[in-house]
Order: sequence, then C-alpha cells, then structure tokens
Amino acid sequence: MTSSVRQLILAKGNRVHTISPEATVFEALERMAMYDIGALVVVEGERVVGIFSERDYARKVVLVGRVSRETKVREIMTDEVITVSPDTTVGECMAIMTGKRVRHLPVMEGERLAGLISIGDVVKAIMSEQEFMIAELESYITGSR
Repeated sequence: MTSSVRQLILAKGNRVHTISPEATVFEALERMAMYDIGALVVVEGERVVGIFSERDYARKVVLVGRVSRETKVREIMTDEVITVSPDTTVGECMAIMTGKRVRHLPVMEGERLAGLISIGDVVKAIMSEQEFMIAELESYITGSR
C-alpha cells in the first residue's frame, strides 16, 4: 500500500476530538456520542498524554464496577499512545494496528497533533487502492487502454 497517512488526512480532514485527562469518563462518553466516534485523544495543553476509547470504558469502568460520573479519564485512559507520522504508509498503519491490536492512531507532526486515523479509514484506503489496481489490470488485460 503506497498511499500515506498525509493523503488519508487530506481526504478525510484533520479534525481531532480531544478531551482533558481531568474530565470525567461520563463527559468523554457524551462527547463520543455527540460526534459518533470511538475514541478521543487525551491532551494536556498541546501535549498528547493518552487516548480514551470505547474499549477502555468497557474494560476499565463497566467490568470493574466503576462509576463513569466519578471516574476521571486520567484513571483509565491508555497512556502508552502509539502514533504515526504523516509520512507513514497506509500499509504500515495496517501492520501496526493489527500487530498492536489498536483501532486508532494519532498522527503526530513533530510534537503537534496533526490528525487521527481509525482502522475504518485504513481499510477504506486499502480497498480504494486495490479497486484502482484491479481496474488498471483489467484495462491492461483487455487492451482497452
């Protein structure tokens, strides 16, 4: 897969929904529902300090009997954030996501948060590349080029 994260971000946009580590889990869930998203990047000022996902909520709140209105995002967020750069290829992202079992990758340009990609974004990009390649091969085979 030859397309880059930069191309993916240009196509989908670089809007990233974030939340403070001091917010409650309930506030995070409200924001995720409002935007119909599965994860929020946790930031302190401009610095990425974690990621909060539906998986964090299910495993670290619901299953252990915590209360989302009382639990802070900081207490349950994933603080070892795996990131990629805009120059990372879509294929590399798929390998990272599969190998590390993550569904979201913040895109960092130096120290700046430049975007967020999901497994859905990556799958769509790969499918688009494959469809293009199939069309080119069919065109070559049939001589209609």
